[in-house]
Amino acid sequence: MADMRIPLNDKTIERLPLPEKGRYIVRDTDQKGFFLMVGARKKTFMVQGDLRQQGKRASTIRVAIGDSEQLSTRAARAVAKEYLIQISRGIHPKSDEKATKASTIADLANEQKPGPVGITLKEAWARYKIAMERKNRSARTIESYRDHVERIFKDWLDTPLKQLGDDPGQVSAKHDAISEENGPYIANGSMRTFRAIYNHARKTNRELPADNPVDSVDWNHEKRRDTGMGVADLKGWFVEAATLDNPIRREFHLFTLLSASRPAALKEARLEHLDLRRRVLHIPRPKGGADRAFDIPLSRQAINCLMRSIRFGRQMHPYEAKDWLFPADGADGHLVEQKEDRAVLSKWGNELRQTYRTVATPAGVSELDARMLMNHSVPGVNSGYITRHKLLEDHLRAQQQAISNTIFSALGNTLTAQPELRNWLGRGAARRQVARAREAFEQREVKVPRVRKAA
Repeated sequence: MADMRIPLNDKTIERLPLPEKGRYIVRDTDQKGFFLMVGARKKTFMVQGDLRQQGKRASTIRVAIGDSEQLSTRAARAVAKEYLIQISRGIHPKSDEKATKASTIADLANEQKPGPVGITLKEAWARYKIAMERKNRSARTIESYRDHVERIFKDWLDTPLKQLGDDPGQVSAKHDAISEENGPYIANGSMRTFRAIYNHARKTNRELPADNPVDSVDWNHEKRRDTGMGVADLKGWFVEAATLDNPIRREFHLFTLLSASRPAALKEARLEHLDLRRRVLHIPRPKGGADRAFDIPLSRQAINCLMRSIRFGRQMHPYEAKDWLFPADGADGHLVEQKEDRAVLSKWGNELRQTYRTVATPAGVSELDARMLMNHSVPGVNSGYITRHKLLEDHLRAQQQAISNTIFSALGNTLTAQPELRNWLGRGAARRQVARAREAFEQREVKVPRVRKAA
């Protein structure tokens, strides 16, 4: 008889006729490599796979599992899965006496359950990290994933993913424990990381269950942060920012507000990224990696802010200021930590991005323009055909200017009435601040090196 392919189960196997001579093969449609060898006297469960050495196929082997009259199809299928895993790892299932065939259902039940095999979380993460680097994911994104794996899942690093895939309850319990110990946001974020690593690992490790174990998680509710300011709140914020001792940090916060740039990307802004002729600041590696690189159109107020930061930097950190827009002492040479005491400055970081998005509405900026200015993905099929850089030189810069005008309009007559604001943003204030900054640093016995002129 000719070979055939059908779903193997006890009923279909029982109906298969024995050939008068020779034998034929019946392959299973549900599990690749699992089949039944039908001979003149018996029907034998078999498994077939490619035995590999150093990543190359060395040979194709067939291994007998047991007689269909003594072993159920379900039990044989379980043994076949284990055999196929061993074969995929370059191990012959019958290479030693311990790997004996299961001849009866009783023998299979009494057989010691094999230990977990397959790729571990540490190995899967190493491969996924390479994939992220090839896709030009940003260093911050990769670092976030690494933190989740090596800190949150530290006790799982050497655990095979198959063990976790076969026991989704263990993953759900881990999510509950992380929620209790680290908070709901960290718990949800770390599980998203695990889900991505598992999905990537399954592409090359077919022994992993198709259902991602993270699907068993009861996700924590994540409330969108509502900490942005409105136009009426901006006057008080400007007064707070004006009292900051470090003028470079003050300009950093103001530019975050005027540009809606993510603080992490803004800290690494270099002098070479600023193009005053085109009035843009290039962000080469934003969130999402180099593929998401974009230019921030600069309003008049934003340019003044950057000019003040450059002048302060040249006086306070002359060597670091050759490279960075927001220079600082330290090994990195630029601002690293932007957090402030809430009693001094109530809003900073991403709260200023939220403020920018809030102020964009009364400024008359559309949803689409605001998303492009903030480098967010643009929804809808038709919007995907918009070429952002073609709108940058005129339309988007005009929208940026409208937002900056609305932000500064909140000051009203406070700019002249408040001495702190007048000394920060008034005419001639930059020169006075540079002199005061140098004097303050000298009084703290911090010697500020001067740039020597070339001979």
